[in-house]
Amino acid sequence: MNTAPAASSASADEPRWLTDEEQRVWRSYIEAATLLEDHLDRQLQRDAGMPHVYYGLLVKLAEAPHRRLRMTELAMSAKITRSRLSHAVARLEKSGWVRREDCPSDKRGQFAVLTDEGQEVLRRHAPGHVDAVRQAVFDRLTPQQQKSLGEIMRIVAEGLQPSGADADLPWLR
Repeated sequence: MNTAPAASSASADEPRWLTDEEQRVWRSYIEAATLLEDHLDRQLQRDAGMPHVYYGLLVKLAEAPHRRLRMTELAMSAKITRSRLSHAVARLEKSGWVRREDCPSDKRGQFAVLTDEGQEVLRRHAPGHVDAVRQAVFDRLTPQQQKSLGEIMRIVAEGLQPSGADADLPWLR
């Protein structure tokens, strides 16, 4: 229930409250995003013994040249804090799926490198994961809805990634 004043009656000092329709859309998005992340996380925990975020890191490394990325690039690509990335990479190292290498051009920098074992884990578990994604999202949408969803998410993502040096983005924390 929207208990905020009507959007048209708001003064310049008041927030622009969501309309009833905007509130419905927002809540539907939050519910779907939460349920989707939980669904994918449970599928990967059950089938591969790792959370969805770790799987995403392995995929990003698999797609990188020589299966390696600087830790800062990996954090930026995954949209997570450096601290969370460091913890995740430590767990992935423990499993033998990733290793760290020092950066020869920057003594403080490190690379995360996907191991052959990590590549094999992806090869084994990618079919089940893509099936879960397909069933949860793409099989439920028409081709036009898929295109619209992609366009909408690109617009939202672009708007949330300011380019200024003072931007408060996860990988800068």
